[in-house]
Amino acid sequence: MSRLVLVLGDQLSPGLSALRQADRAQDLVVMAEVMEEASYVRHHPKKIAFTFAAMRKFAARLRAEGWRVAYTRLDDPANSQSIPGELLRRAAEHGTDAVLATEPGEWRLIRALGELPLALCQLPDDRFLCSHAGFDAWAEGRKVLRMEYFYREMRRKTGLLMEGDAPAGGKWNFDQENRKPARDDLFRAGPLRFDPGETVKEVLDLVDERFPDNFGRLRPFWFATDTGQAEAALDHFMRHHLPCFGDTQDAMLAGDRFLHHALISPYLNVGLLDPLDVCRRAEAEYLAGRAPINAVEGFIRQILGWREFVRGIYFREGPGYPGRNALGHRRSLPAFYWGAGTRMNCLAQVVAQTRDEAYAHHIQRLMVTGNFALLAGVDPAELHEWYLAVYADAYEWVEAPNTVGMSQFADGGIVASKPYVSSGAYIDRMSDYCRGCAYSVRAKTGQGACPFNLLYWHFLDRHRIRFAGNPRMVQMYRTWDRMDAGRRAEILRDASVFLDRLDEGAAV
Repeated sequence: MSRLVLVLGDQLSPGLSALRQADRAQDLVVMAEVMEEASYVRHHPKKIAFTFAAMRKFAARLRAEGWRVAYTRLDDPANSQSIPGELLRRAAEHGTDAVLATEPGEWRLIRALGELPLALCQLPDDRFLCSHAGFDAWAEGRKVLRMEYFYREMRRKTGLLMEGDAPAGGKWNFDQENRKPARDDLFRAGPLRFDPGETVKEVLDLVDERFPDNFGRLRPFWFATDTGQAEAALDHFMRHHLPCFGDTQDAMLAGDRFLHHALISPYLNVGLLDPLDVCRRAEAEYLAGRAPINAVEGFIRQILGWREFVRGIYFREGPGYPGRNALGHRRSLPAFYWGAGTRMNCLAQVVAQTRDEAYAHHIQRLMVTGNFALLAGVDPAELHEWYLAVYADAYEWVEAPNTVGMSQFADGGIVASKPYVSSGAYIDRMSDYCRGCAYSVRAKTGQGACPFNLLYWHFLDRHRIRFAGNPRMVQMYRTWDRMDAGRRAEILRDASVFLDRLDEGAAV
């Protein structure tokens, strides 16, 4: 009897485990654009268009390779508008109750598939380099789970950037060399851009019609939407940007949204690129002398280390992980995250970039939008939903640990050893955002003081019981305690006034 072979929108890989197990002559591949997936959060229009266009091209590729494919477009009249509904519909049409699937990357879909009245065979997603069992074996018995030690184990396992038993260059981590501010007088090629073909244009028109009110600009649209284009984008990065990637990977410039970043995370996360192949190609650039060790190691660490680590955390911690709120933060997400406008230039720049590109790099997410939300006490569930919605590379397995764990410390320290909070000084050091701001980054109190300066100390003060004993935060509290009592009271009063205005919806 033939089976249905489910391929989801982030599983666009020819080597997908479900496709490897399937019988091309008998089984039917099922793919579907459904409203339930397109609207469970208010996804950025570019994210929806990217996913649908890549799905349509992948389906065409499978057909060309001899697969039978039942593909449902969003506007098909018979569309049930959910993945379970489409499986049930195709099962009835083709007289089968057998489904072959690769494990989804979100707990809600795993649960939905498990509740179907069909015979489901769910296979591991072995496109990742560390299995659930492998991660659990590494984590077993450890008091704390830190990415750095997991990353070293993955380096040994894969042999990437290894010289025998030792790390290439004599160190595991060159992060200290990767924190240079960017100069704004240098030409950078930027990511490779692609003109939309007919398939992409059809999708853009569909998204325009069906999601007119979603936050984000759909056009211009230039993402890669098939493996060939994604490979070309990767080649472009290796040639033009990898050599300088490390130096400025934490930098931010108002006039240069991309710097030397690769912008391949959307392609990795839907399966158009293979993570191990990407890492090996970066390693080859180092071995050939075309890229320095700090750039290559920093790039590989984001994929081999961080990407695999957060996936391990997500599945180890279980379905309740995205809802954690260890610090008890309940403030609503400010309207300026959805484009309402703010006088804080750093936030205005990053939100505008997010609106236009469905992209911001890791420091913009962690130390601008995430830092402000943590300092202000924003409900992490609301921020989690925002990140999941607005970025083209966001899927819950990768986004939730980055937001709930790394950014908001809402998991109580499973991912991060301390909260990632800073005053405006860090943003001033790593960007040019403060030059065009209505607030003064050098002012610590008063009406014109940078809100990050006020909220930083307010955060430390209100969470003192939890964090004063943290070895990585002792110096912060010593600095606070050395301040004159009157100055401390003034800072806390000004911070409270700012938060009251934020709650009232006033322009801040």
